[in-house]
Amino acid sequence: MKIVITGAAGFIGSHLSDALLDQGHDVTGIDDMDHTTEKRIKNENVKHLLDHPNYRFVNVNLLQVDLNSYIGEAEAVFHLAGIAGVRNSWGASFSDYVQANILLTQKILEACKSAPNLKKLVYASSSSVYGGDSGPISSEQSPTKPISPYGLTKLAGEQLCSLYYRQYGIPFTALRYFTVYGPRQRPDMGFHRFMKAALLNQPLTIYGDGEQTRDFTFVSDVVKANISAMHYSKHGTIFNIGGVETASINEVIREIEQLAGRELIIDYIDAQPGDPLTTRADITKARAELDYDPIVSLKEGMAQQWSYITDLYK
Repeated sequence: MKIVITGAAGFIGSHLSDALLDQGHDVTGIDDMDHTTEKRIKNENVKHLLDHPNYRFVNVNLLQVDLNSYIGEAEAVFHLAGIAGVRNSWGASFSDYVQANILLTQKILEACKSAPNLKKLVYASSSSVYGGDSGPISSEQSPTKPISPYGLTKLAGEQLCSLYYRQYGIPFTALRYFTVYGPRQRPDMGFHRFMKAALLNQPLTIYGDGEQTRDFTFVSDVVKANISAMHYSKHGTIFNIGGVETASINEVIREIEQLAGRELIIDYIDAQPGDPLTTRADITKARAELDYDPIVSLKEGMAQQWSYITDLYK
């Protein structure tokens, strides 16, 4: 298949590129390498792909180019590009989230309208759409009440996909990711920050008391969910994509201390607006319809990420 991935040099996008190329697909990866604080890591993520005969990398600002030239021949599009993160989505930076998460999604959908061979658009959503009032476990039927501007923009992206599906038949499937971790994770994300601090023996700031819990999902499981969604015959559907187990931040810290062989220097500060106390995915629907079965345990996944972090900062 001819496949386009936006955000292809990022954490999930680069792993997805690897898997799709291994399956024999033709992949066009699109990312903006010139306006990022993560240029070194993004370059590392894709450098091994650049000589692959079935891979083409395009370095552009997606908001400033004609996407029809990239998406027009695509049979599948994975829309992973955007700005993530709850804490930075407040205040003046909200306009950046609107541009990257809402306006860009609408532009992608417009390009998909003109793609005659398109079989699937897979939209990367987030558990942040649920907010903090969905109970101890969130199913796709739980209320969507974001408690952060970031969550609001991801829900708006879902709604745009639904509008274009109903009006123009855009064949989308949305995946709500629950706290993805693993090698190539962005430097601002929790496990990367925690492990870097442990490796370099630096002080670490934790928001809240550390007893907040998350459903942690390893990146290889997320990649498998994306590929299953690409082949999913129904459209206009949303799925939770969670991991094998949940844990508190303090439990994660203790595991990292075991990996590092030292105690972390931790400064606990006030919880941040928009951070829910708990996230946990009901993946019954994804198991039944996508044959989604996460297999990587938290201990195993953290060991793989620790190996990546030690190589990255050696």
